[in-house]
Amino acid sequence: MTLQGKKVAVVGLGKSGLAAYELLKTSGAVICLYDGKEELDTEGYEAPVYLGKFPEDIFAELDLAVFSPGVPLDIPVAEFLRERGVPIIGEIELAYRWEKGIVAGITGTNGKTTTTTLAGEIMKAHNPETFVVGNIGNPYTREVLKSTENSVTVAEISSFQLETADTFRPAVSAILNITPDHLNRHKTMERYIDTKLSIAKNQTQKELCVLNYEDEVLRERAGGLSCRVAFFSSRRKLADGLYQNERHDIVDGATGEILMNMSECNLPGDHNCENIMAAILITRELGVPMETILSVVRNFRAVEHRVEYVTEKNGVAYYNDSKGTNPDAAVKGIQSMSRPTILIGGGYDKGGEFDSWIQAFDGRVKKLLLLGATRERIAKTAEKLGFCEYEFVDSLEQAVKRAAELAEEGDAVLLSPACASWDMFDSYEQRGTMFKDFVHRL
Repeated sequence: MTLQGKKVAVVGLGKSGLAAYELLKTSGAVICLYDGKEELDTEGYEAPVYLGKFPEDIFAELDLAVFSPGVPLDIPVAEFLRERGVPIIGEIELAYRWEKGIVAGITGTNGKTTTTTLAGEIMKAHNPETFVVGNIGNPYTREVLKSTENSVTVAEISSFQLETADTFRPAVSAILNITPDHLNRHKTMERYIDTKLSIAKNQTQKELCVLNYEDEVLRERAGGLSCRVAFFSSRRKLADGLYQNERHDIVDGATGEILMNMSECNLPGDHNCENIMAAILITRELGVPMETILSVVRNFRAVEHRVEYVTEKNGVAYYNDSKGTNPDAAVKGIQSMSRPTILIGGGYDKGGEFDSWIQAFDGRVKKLLLLGATRERIAKTAEKLGFCEYEFVDSLEQAVKRAAELAEEGDAVLLSPACASWDMFDSYEQRGTMFKDFVHRL
């Protein structure tokens, strides 16, 4: 990518934006930085930094703008740039234009981090030149200059990142599932679906897209993709792809070969079986021998903040599922529980509905402790569906203490909020870490 002498602005100075800036510094571009916040620590930047209102005179002369994924595309600065024909790309697209190796791109509403981490570990066992990047917390722009003709980059891609992808063309893509999420940003479910499907928009018959057969949207839209498709299913037999049978074996539909039983691994539940099958299909496509794939799968442990076992105190097991940031993800958290459960939920309101989450309690949840911006709305939904065993709490620390008071020996306490964290925390990681800290202090 040639940017020598070009005027480029980085919009949004979070982790992704700053990593994009570091990459752009190697390109010879004339860079400026902008963030809508009025106050921000700007010490140490070599480029001009603008905060608050964007400088129209400077932005009118830009050749390119690189938006961080957290920056919406309907704000005034984006409209201003589009009106003047200034291209807007994201950090993923920027990095991809420097990529020398092969890329696997993984998206979906839920399961992205587990699948990306697992696929990354499998690839590393086969090829040491493997980079795991993207929405997982390691910006793509931070690693791409290390790529070679022999390297593989495994990227977790969010819908926000796909909005600003243009030429991005993974050798293998995966869409794990699509359920309502981020509708406050995408406005409609159809737009959200289209954004997720766009991960495969540049793929051809040379490339593969891995899809969940149990997701009705993906099953119906698969025929419209221009690339090859491989399905996986946790519920029914497939003539091709991978499926889970009634004995919880993972079976290769094309050959009938049983690859492994779910009891052999450390990831319980159908949702994790789906993540595993996706990772197998991705890495098999990239040339990893099945023996290597299955060896890594058998030894892999759940990622932090995703139904993560914390500890047991007084016979009560504590689980951190802070990454359950939407109702569908939180449903999977509940379904992983084998004990009567005290559930901690609530948080930032992304505009989703909570009916399916409450319905999934199905006798498992004995008490629901609600906090955050959505607590009243969740409570109304719970009452509508006949679940009245809830209490309001004012902080996560109070929730943990109250859960410990309510729990009896043999119970579980699960943090699985069904909401984002941004009303009370910087991130779901911070929320999960604080939960674990409060639990250990009990």
